[in-house]
Amino acid sequence: MAKAKKTEPKIILEREYIVPLRHGWLKVPKYKRANKAVKTLKEFIARHMKVYDRDLKEIRIDINLNNEIRFRGMKKPPAKIKVKAEKYDNGIVKVYLVDIPEIIKYKLAREKKKKDSGKKKKEEVVKPEEPKPEEVEESKETEEKKEASKEEGLTKAKMQAKEQKHVSRDKGVKVQRKALSR
Repeated sequence: MAKAKKTEPKIILEREYIVPLRHGWLKVPKYKRANKAVKTLKEFIARHMKVYDRDLKEIRIDINLNNEIRFRGMKKPPAKIKVKAEKYDNGIVKVYLVDIPEIIKYKLAREKKKKDSGKKKKEEVVKPEEPKPEEVEESKETEEKKEASKEEGLTKAKMQAKEQKHVSRDKGVKVQRKALSR
Protein backbone atom coordinates (compact mmCIF):
# COMPACT_ATOMS: atom_id res chain seq x y z
CA MET A 1 0.00 0.00 0.00
CA ALA A 2 1.62 3.18 -1.19
CA LYS A 3 0.30 6.38 0.28
CA ALA A 4 -0.64 9.04 -2.23
CA LYS A 5 1.18 12.31 -1.63
CA LYS A 6 -1.03 15.33 -1.30
CA THR A 7 0.29 18.01 -3.59
CA GLU A 8 -0.62 21.64 -3.17
CA PRO A 9 -2.79 22.96 -5.99
CA LYS A 10 -1.01 25.37 -8.34
CA ILE A 11 -2.25 28.84 -9.18
CA ILE A 12 -3.46 29.03 -12.79
CA LEU A 13 -4.88 32.54 -12.86
CA GLU A 14 -4.39 35.55 -10.58
CA ARG A 15 -6.16 38.88 -11.05
CA GLU A 16 -7.20 42.03 -9.18
CA TYR A 17 -10.67 43.50 -9.54
CA ILE A 18 -12.66 46.43 -8.23
CA VAL A 19 -16.05 44.80 -7.70
CA PRO A 20 -19.17 47.02 -7.78
CA LEU A 21 -21.41 45.77 -5.00
CA ARG A 22 -24.01 48.55 -4.82
CA HIS A 23 -25.72 47.44 -8.02
CA GLY A 24 -26.57 44.13 -6.34
CA TRP A 25 -27.50 45.13 -2.81
CA LEU A 26 -29.82 48.00 -3.72
CA LYS A 27 -32.38 45.48 -4.96
CA VAL A 28 -32.96 43.78 -1.59
CA PRO A 29 -34.30 44.89 1.83
CA LYS A 30 -31.86 46.69 4.13
CA TYR A 31 -31.46 43.81 6.56
CA LYS A 32 -30.27 41.49 3.74
CA ARG A 33 -27.80 43.86 2.09
CA ALA A 34 -24.49 42.43 3.38
CA ASN A 35 -25.53 38.89 2.44
CA LYS A 36 -26.47 40.09 -1.05
CA ALA A 37 -23.15 41.94 -1.32
CA VAL A 38 -21.27 38.68 -0.65
CA LYS A 39 -23.40 36.86 -3.21
CA THR A 40 -22.85 39.66 -5.75
CA LEU A 41 -19.10 39.39 -5.16
CA LYS A 42 -19.18 35.63 -5.73
CA GLU A 43 -21.26 36.02 -8.92
CA PHE A 44 -18.83 38.64 -10.25
CA ILE A 45 -15.80 36.43 -9.53
CA ALA A 46 -17.50 33.37 -11.07
CA ARG A 47 -18.20 35.33 -14.26
CA HIS A 48 -14.74 36.87 -14.59
CA MET A 49 -12.58 33.93 -13.42
CA LYS A 50 -14.44 31.46 -15.70
CA VAL A 51 -15.67 29.09 -12.98
CA TYR A 52 -17.20 25.92 -14.41
CA ASP A 53 -21.03 26.22 -14.49
CA ARG A 54 -20.61 29.42 -12.45
CA ASP A 55 -20.79 27.30 -9.31
CA LEU A 56 -20.65 29.67 -6.31
CA LYS A 57 -19.58 26.82 -4.00
CA GLU A 58 -16.18 26.79 -5.75
CA ILE A 59 -15.47 30.37 -4.63
CA ARG A 60 -13.87 30.84 -1.21
CA ILE A 61 -13.89 34.27 0.42
CA ASP A 62 -11.15 35.19 2.87
CA ILE A 63 -12.27 35.98 6.43
CA ASN A 64 -10.77 39.49 6.29
CA LEU A 65 -12.72 40.26 3.11
CA ASN A 66 -15.94 39.01 4.70
CA ASN A 67 -15.29 41.12 7.79
CA GLU A 68 -14.60 44.19 5.63
CA ILE A 69 -17.91 43.76 3.79
CA ARG A 70 -19.82 43.46 7.09
CA PHE A 71 -17.73 46.08 8.93
CA ARG A 72 -20.45 48.77 8.96
CA GLY A 73 -23.19 46.27 9.68
CA MET A 74 -25.66 44.28 7.63
CA LYS A 75 -27.56 47.34 6.43
CA LYS A 76 -24.69 49.34 4.91
CA PRO A 77 -22.05 47.30 3.06
CA PRO A 78 -19.45 49.12 0.92
CA ALA A 79 -20.44 50.24 -2.59
CA LYS A 80 -17.32 48.72 -4.17
CA ILE A 81 -14.33 46.77 -2.97
CA LYS A 82 -10.89 45.93 -4.35
CA VAL A 83 -10.09 42.21 -4.30
CA LYS A 84 -7.45 39.77 -5.51
CA ALA A 85 -8.69 36.45 -6.97
CA GLU A 86 -6.56 33.31 -7.41
CA LYS A 87 -7.81 30.35 -9.43
CA TYR A 88 -6.21 26.98 -8.69
CA ASP A 89 -5.88 23.94 -10.96
CA ASN A 90 -8.51 22.03 -8.95
CA GLY A 91 -11.17 24.63 -9.92
CA ILE A 92 -11.36 26.48 -6.60
CA VAL A 93 -11.11 30.27 -6.61
CA LYS A 94 -9.90 32.07 -3.48
CA VAL A 95 -10.69 35.76 -3.05
CA TYR A 96 -8.63 38.08 -0.80
CA LEU A 97 -8.90 41.72 0.22
CA VAL A 98 -6.19 43.84 -1.47
CA ASP A 99 -6.04 46.92 0.76
CA ILE A 100 -6.00 45.45 4.26
CA PRO A 101 -6.35 48.17 6.96
CA GLU A 102 -3.35 48.75 9.24
CA ILE A 103 -5.21 47.59 12.34
CA ILE A 104 -5.99 44.22 10.78
CA LYS A 105 -2.39 43.85 9.54
CA TYR A 106 -1.20 44.45 13.09
CA LYS A 107 -3.64 41.85 14.50
CA LEU A 108 -2.59 39.27 11.90
CA ALA A 109 1.09 39.84 12.74
CA ARG A 110 0.35 39.36 16.46
CA GLU A 111 -1.56 36.11 15.84
CA LYS A 112 1.24 34.79 13.64
CA LYS A 113 3.81 35.67 16.31
CA LYS A 114 1.76 33.87 18.99
CA LYS A 115 1.47 30.76 16.84
CA ASP A 116 5.22 30.74 16.15
CA SER A 117 6.10 31.19 19.84
CA GLY A 118 3.65 28.42 20.81
CA LYS A 119 5.34 26.00 18.42
CA LYS A 120 8.76 26.80 19.88
CA LYS A 121 7.55 26.26 23.44
CA LYS A 122 6.01 22.91 22.51
CA GLU A 123 9.28 21.80 20.93
CA GLU A 124 11.18 22.77 24.08
CA VAL A 125 8.77 20.85 26.30
CA VAL A 126 8.98 17.74 24.14
CA LYS A 127 12.78 17.52 24.34
CA PRO A 128 13.79 17.76 28.02
CA GLU A 129 17.31 16.68 28.87
CA GLU A 130 17.72 14.14 31.66
CA PRO A 131 20.08 15.47 34.35
CA LYS A 132 22.91 13.38 35.73
CA PRO A 133 22.48 11.88 39.24
CA GLU A 134 25.11 14.27 40.66
CA GLU A 135 23.24 17.27 39.30
CA VAL A 136 19.99 15.99 40.77
CA GLU A 137 21.52 15.80 44.27
CA GLU A 138 22.96 19.33 43.94
CA SER A 139 19.68 20.72 42.72
CA LYS A 140 17.83 19.07 45.64
CA GLU A 141 20.26 20.62 48.12
CA THR A 142 19.88 24.08 46.61
CA GLU A 143 16.08 23.76 46.64
CA GLU A 144 16.15 22.73 50.32
CA LYS A 145 18.36 25.73 51.15
CA LYS A 146 15.99 28.09 49.35
CA GLU A 147 12.97 26.66 51.16
CA ALA A 148 14.73 26.93 54.51
CA SER A 149 15.66 30.57 53.90
CA LYS A 150 12.06 31.35 52.89
CA GLU A 151 10.69 29.74 56.07
CA GLU A 152 13.23 31.59 58.19
CA GLY A 153 12.28 34.90 56.57
CA LEU A 154 8.60 34.24 57.22
CA THR A 155 9.17 33.44 60.90
CA LYS A 156 11.22 36.64 61.34
CA ALA A 157 8.49 38.70 59.72
CA LYS A 158 5.86 37.17 62.03
CA MET A 159 7.95 37.94 65.11
CA GLN A 160 8.45 41.57 64.06
CA ALA A 161 4.71 41.95 63.47
CA LYS A 162 3.95 40.63 66.97
CA GLU A 163 6.46 43.01 68.54
CA GLN A 164 4.98 46.00 66.73
CA LYS A 165 1.50 45.07 67.90
CA HIS A 166 2.46 45.25 71.56
CA VAL A 167 4.50 48.47 71.43
CA SER A 168 2.48 51.45 72.51
CA ARG A 169 2.15 54.18 69.97
CA ASP A 170 2.14 57.08 72.38
CA LYS A 171 5.71 56.34 73.61
CA GLY A 172 5.10 57.01 77.29
CA VAL A 173 2.94 60.12 76.92
CA LYS A 174 -0.47 59.82 78.49
CA VAL A 175 -3.33 61.26 76.53
CA GLN A 176 -6.01 62.82 78.68
CA ARG A 177 -9.48 63.37 77.41
CA LYS A 178 -10.69 66.94 77.55
CA ALA A 179 -14.01 65.99 79.07
CA LEU A 180 -12.26 64.59 82.15
CA SER A 181 -9.92 67.55 82.62
CA ARG A 182 -12.73 69.94 83.77
